[in-house]
Amino acid sequence: MATLADPETDFTVLPELPEDVFTAPLAKPPHLGNDWLEPAQTDYSSDDHAVWDDLFSRQMQVLPGRAASAFMAGLEKLDLSRGGIPEFGRLSEELDTLTGWSVVPVPMLIPDHVFFWHLANRRFPAGNFIRTRETFDYIQEPDVFHDVFGHVPMLTDPVYADYMQEYGRAGWKAMRYNRLKSLGSLYWYTVEFGLIEEAPGDIRAYGAGILSGPTEAVFAVEAKSPNRIMLAVDRVMRTDYVISDLQPTYFVIESFDDLFRQTVERDFDRLYKNLAPGFTYANSAVIDVDYVVNRGTQEYHLRGGRGSNAEPV
Repeated sequence: MATLADPETDFTVLPELPEDVFTAPLAKPPHLGNDWLEPAQTDYSSDDHAVWDDLFSRQMQVLPGRAASAFMAGLEKLDLSRGGIPEFGRLSEELDTLTGWSVVPVPMLIPDHVFFWHLANRRFPAGNFIRTRETFDYIQEPDVFHDVFGHVPMLTDPVYADYMQEYGRAGWKAMRYNRLKSLGSLYWYTVEFGLIEEAPGDIRAYGAGILSGPTEAVFAVEAKSPNRIMLAVDRVMRTDYVISDLQPTYFVIESFDDLFRQTVERDFDRLYKNLAPGFTYANSAVIDVDYVVNRGTQEYHLRGGRGSNAEPV
């Protein structure tokens, strides 16, 4: 059966990005190799460590009861509350013992094919810089706090860790079909902004984009504005998303086993052949096949969203 990835592919070899594949052009800093890895983690200042500590403290005031149990357990397993920006070497040793993953430093967003290659080999690329006090509340490019605090604790869960590796392997097939936007939408609505129903009526966040920001941590699980819809992979991969504001729609999984099963066992060759180059559904749409947990009022976005200082209700 054709699945998310091609099992015969040699995932240890960095794939080449085909010329006809649509992707954002990124200029590689001259001191980096083709793996885009920094030679060492940044030597952070005391102010940098203080920013991490303040961000950490702020998140811990809102996440209990709203963050997935697997995330909260991951924080404890990695002892991220010990203070200061974690050292990637130590973090990698602890992760390797738990699920075979490591954390590697990158200077910025990296090309899709390089990102896929690292994930396929159980390496998570993390931004090597941290935001400033001036960008404390919002930063467009993911920094070390978003990447390490938001993403890495989830990699202590064995099933989720396997899902992330399979996602990386899926990149080879998505490039072959020129459907990186569709695969990116799956990442957005699961890894970055995913919700999980841990018990009837108990919806929590496991996506890093939610977990690393205080406003979205509350908005995603409690606000009346957004839609909350049970995940269907075909639907999600046809759905547009918002990059610089709170999401109009979140997708909910039953479990990480369910997430793994829905994706890794899906015939993606057939799906990619039937996908349009662009998205089919708006990010606020509710369609007739949706299993809707909460149909949102969309009040926040109808009032103009972040640009109009609308209340995230």
